[in-house]
Amino acid sequence: MQDLRVTLVQADQIWEDKLANFENYTALINNVETDLIVFPEMFNTGFSMNAHSLAEHFSDSASIQWLKDLALEKQAAIYTSLIIEENGLYFNRGVFVEPTGKLTVYDKRQTFSLAGEDKVFSAGTKQSIVDYKGWKINLQICYDLRFPELSLNRVVNNEADYDLSIYVANWPEKRISHWNALLVARAIENQSFVIGVNRFGVDKNNLQYNGCSQLVNALGETTLLKSSETIETIELHQSNLKEIRRMIPFIKDRMS
Repeated sequence: MQDLRVTLVQADQIWEDKLANFENYTALINNVETDLIVFPEMFNTGFSMNAHSLAEHFSDSASIQWLKDLALEKQAAIYTSLIIEENGLYFNRGVFVEPTGKLTVYDKRQTFSLAGEDKVFSAGTKQSIVDYKGWKINLQICYDLRFPELSLNRVVNNEADYDLSIYVANWPEKRISHWNALLVARAIENQSFVIGVNRFGVDKNNLQYNGCSQLVNALGETTLLKSSETIETIELHQSNLKEIRRMIPFIKDRMS
């Protein structure tokens, strides 16, 4: 495991306009040198329920190809989510794209009933942990954050299931205190780094988003982005995580 540079991209998403979002992300990360880039949930459309018009097929997705090209250009992995149609069903699908073109996917398991996401999108059924540069990364999406059972970290043969959880989100300002508290809780209870990347701005439903994208370490200490469209590259130190787990090995005591 080596130290990992992660770039949090707190974008003001353009509603249902994929090309405009591509252009905006390109401008935001123009000068970035990093290991991993994280965009908000439904990065190319905003949190839209207009799946019939916006969905892409996984096998020939222009948006995934754009992510692959960007990952290759930046020599960095990218994690985000987008709307995918598969066998007549729609998924809010997380994609972890490596510079080699390798893809790891995660379908959001907790669809957001308050916004009717459960009426449009099918829920995923499996956890997805990707091994990247020696880091085991647990892929999560927005509403998953409220359900701790989805991210329980266990130790088997002296190895934790994962080292970092990433939540990509469209989480409104009116419930941002919950976002802040839950990210810290997930980090402490699982003795892992947690990254939450949220959007900024106002969407077509007049929901206000103030970002609060952040990194939380295994002790619950937070590095928080300012409330604006912004990016920040943060370095995660493997020695910090190992020392915390050595000094207070709480997750070893978790019952199966």
